[in-house]
Amino acid sequence: MMLLVNTLIVLATVAGMEAFAWYAHKYIMHGWGWGWHRSHHEPRRGWFEKNDLYAVVFAGIAILLIALGTAGGYPLQWIGAGMTLYGALYFLAHDGLVHQRWPFRYVPRKGYLKRLYQAHRMHHAVTGREGCVSFGFLVAPSISTLKRQLREKHGGPVKKATTLDAARDR
Repeated sequence: MMLLVNTLIVLATVAGMEAFAWYAHKYIMHGWGWGWHRSHHEPRRGWFEKNDLYAVVFAGIAILLIALGTAGGYPLQWIGAGMTLYGALYFLAHDGLVHQRWPFRYVPRKGYLKRLYQAHRMHHAVTGREGCVSFGFLVAPSISTLKRQLREKHGGPVKKATTLDAARDR
């Protein structure tokens, strides 16, 4: 029974992290935390960008929760494990699939991965921090919804998500 409870805690944490990540991306990273996140919306120079400090902070929190949980603070270790799983999924989908920051060159042609890929590319269709759409990392609205939102915010046609300027993809 505890295995089921712990698994549910991990999965609920992954879902909660997506909700938190959406909020943090929209209101912190594109708000008062723009100083770190700006590097993600500019062409990358080198292997790392200042925005990667967010991953370091969240990894530190997950490590702390796992340590506290294994020292007797149940269920903190499972919350930390859920944060870690979310971080791994983020790394695969965002840094790997969308931004191709590691030697993994795959552009999805259909289904969920294509929608996720296009939605994040549309997030980068806007220069700067204002007027962006699609702030989630693992959940993405439909492309037609995002195109409509961009048109409403900027008035005018939107580039196809698959042909966005590669320099803004960094």
